[in-house]
Amino acid sequence: MNFDSKEIFTASLVLFAVINMIGNIPIIISLREKVGHIQSEKASIVAGVIMIGFLFVGKNILNLIGIDVNSFAVAGSLIIFFIALEMIMGISIYKNDVPETASIVPIAFPIIAGPGSLTTLLSLRAEFELINIIMAVICNIIVVYLILKSTNLMSKILGKSGIAVIQKVFGIILLSIAVKLFATNVGQIIN
Repeated sequence: MNFDSKEIFTASLVLFAVINMIGNIPIIISLREKVGHIQSEKASIVAGVIMIGFLFVGKNILNLIGIDVNSFAVAGSLIIFFIALEMIMGISIYKNDVPETASIVPIAFPIIAGPGSLTTLLSLRAEFELINIIMAVICNIIVVYLILKSTNLMSKILGKSGIAVIQKVFGIILLSIAVKLFATNVGQIIN
């Protein structure tokens, strides 16, 4: 095992930007108003299990269907690119219906452990040590849990304009990450 605090920090930041819990506060508040109580613990644990599970079996699934991690990372960088555009431009490319219950669907999946975060995990696996990515997932799940527990308070403190600014900043960071993932993995595919 090769613990690297820089890799853990970088992977944590990437996942935090992709999961975008700050930007999802309005969605979570709306879900709470519609369905009542959201079980923050259950949503966080299920999302963590999905993410770590996909980190281990995702590569095997790709191998089974004949796709290498670098190709998947390029595809993932495109998904991350569009998520970043949503955040920066304030547009909605991905539409999501609201179900009757909200703790696991849509909070755990697809808001926390959605296509963007799962793709990001495999993309990160192409660059970072597995143990550092797992630590980044755990760090993010703790942050997700704390945010889920305090969405109403955070909404009052940040206000709509504060949330919008944070969402735009993380969108730009995410866009830069998408470009880096694309360039790195396209280079490896070509070579």
